[in-house]
Amino acid sequence: MSTLPYGSWPSPLQASDIAGGSPRLDGARFVGPRGEIWWSESVPAERGRTAILRQADGEPDVLLPAPWSARSRVHEYGGGAWTATDDGELLFVEGSDQRVHRMTADGEPVPLTPAGLGMSFGDLTFAEGRLWAVRETLRADRIPARDIVVIPLDGSAADDASAILSVAVGSGFLAYPAPRGDRLAWIAWDHPDMPWDAAELRVGRIGPDGTVTDHVRIAGGRTATGPVAALQPEWTGDDELMFSADPAGEGPGGGRWNLHRVRLDAAGASEPLAAADADTGGPLWNLGARWYAPLADGRVVAVRTHGTDELVVLDPAGGTVEVLETPLSGGILIRDVRGSRVLLTGAGARVPGGLWLLDVDVHTLTAVRGGVPALDAAWLPSSRALTFDGPDGEVHAFAYPPTNPDVTAPDGELPPYLVLVHGGPTAHASGELSLAVAYFTSRGIGVLDVNYGGSTGYGRAYRERLRGRWGIADVADTAAAARGIAAAGLADPARIAIKGGSAGGWTVLCAVADTDAFAAGISRYGVADLRRLAEDTHDFEARYLDGLVGPLPQAEPLYVSRSPLSRPETLRTPLLILQGSEDPVVLPSQSEALRDALAANHVAHAYVLFDGESHGFRRAETLVRAFESELAFLGRILGFDTPGVPPIELD
Repeated sequence: MSTLPYGSWPSPLQASDIAGGSPRLDGARFVGPRGEIWWSESVPAERGRTAILRQADGEPDVLLPAPWSARSRVHEYGGGAWTATDDGELLFVEGSDQRVHRMTADGEPVPLTPAGLGMSFGDLTFAEGRLWAVRETLRADRIPARDIVVIPLDGSAADDASAILSVAVGSGFLAYPAPRGDRLAWIAWDHPDMPWDAAELRVGRIGPDGTVTDHVRIAGGRTATGPVAALQPEWTGDDELMFSADPAGEGPGGGRWNLHRVRLDAAGASEPLAAADADTGGPLWNLGARWYAPLADGRVVAVRTHGTDELVVLDPAGGTVEVLETPLSGGILIRDVRGSRVLLTGAGARVPGGLWLLDVDVHTLTAVRGGVPALDAAWLPSSRALTFDGPDGEVHAFAYPPTNPDVTAPDGELPPYLVLVHGGPTAHASGELSLAVAYFTSRGIGVLDVNYGGSTGYGRAYRERLRGRWGIADVADTAAAARGIAAAGLADPARIAIKGGSAGGWTVLCAVADTDAFAAGISRYGVADLRRLAEDTHDFEARYLDGLVGPLPQAEPLYVSRSPLSRPETLRTPLLILQGSEDPVVLPSQSEALRDALAANHVAHAYVLFDGESHGFRRAETLVRAFESELAFLGRILGFDTPGVPPIELD
């Protein structure tokens, strides 16, 4: 075994392995009478398009070929961009023009919705023999209107928008269209709430003309006991609904997303099912996300999250809860069920992300796509859950130590660490295996993934620690975690860097401006000016800052005082800035202003603009350059060689 300084260890893992590694899976279904497995995944080598694949004789077969791409733009982040009919026809949203298409297994896509009218569709649901969707229509004032619609399958709406039946309206945002007989259930919310703040479960009768003229609120929304965020309605009978919600209360389940059941033919309130101090639910950034599914025999398979994920099977009749032993512990979503078989996506501490087939009766879990480590286990770090003391209470994180079977560091040297700050800021890190993490740890750079206050996975109280305090509580928690890992003797306190994207990028910039915990920062499309974000961002997040900072114009002084660009003199820490040219959420102008402020302060920095990329990088060449730039930047600033990657020029 050789001895080399931390950070300069040779590694077989290249940036191209990350780009082509664990697939980004967006959905999966059992299709047709034989239960064929279909799924969608991004293809970085094909400009990040989303393909539909199917399992044929054990091998993946491309069903939706290039250049087609199944991607929705509803609520900007999309979701539910495809589904299938009972007899195996594909229904999907084409990403380039947002038109819905129909396609037989061996045919060409045929449009079902018109072009050029500013319409987007998402949350596609084939039920009751019809295609349901959430439609977003850009009005003359540039503010989208949304409704739940039925799209005719005969193509009559391809040139006639009036043929699309508008079934339900009445709120700014809609999700989860769930028809059953002459009823429709759905989730709705309005500005200034986000769906994880307060969202209503509604049920309405479908009239003879096919529309819902009136509805009742079943659960959720702004209630007398506080806000409740309802999620994912599922019919378990003609008059019975199941859903997830997080009402306040004492004891297990208070302030946690737990399952509830309500009978619509009874006057009583909904009842919780096996309440637990864990979440079956999460932030609805993408339409169609599902954390549970009823099985045909009345049981329910569900995800429960407290720090990490676990899979359980609930028996509402007997009141039992069975915990399923699987290697999966992070990012688990239930995609589809048929009989006792469950399609799900997720990752674990020792297995990368993948599409999995679970049989809840025989307790088998099989990888359908992905799920296989690209490297020998000796190269892959094991995460360790850590808790630090922060100014507002506990701060949760997962640490990945430097891991390389062929190299050790000189005696007495402490490793550099890269602190990761997730976006959202409602996202959640769960310590799963990640090639993006192993890219650094295999070279002798430790990684600390922080769930600062505001993260999901620990209940509403932890999530709302950030309310009105974005740029303060998240920064304090992240700095506390960085100092804590140094105090534990695990990291070199002089060589701790911080990296984040989007909302995580905001925390990066505030952290380097307001603390001395970090020697370097990496911002991927990070927010630098709150007023610009409020002015420029899209409708889904147009009032998000009301809760994170305060409503405008009353809170404008806070927007100014917290924004790093409002006080450029505080920007004294070297920064790497990565930005997409087509980002509609954080416009390039913010990153460019940040670059200019660093240049004026004579601070070492680099600005990399990726043409054609949006909010989140998808193309293989972008991912390769981004990770190589990050490694080279850390080597330049923290003082170690980075063999095998191009050097980075700093201004």
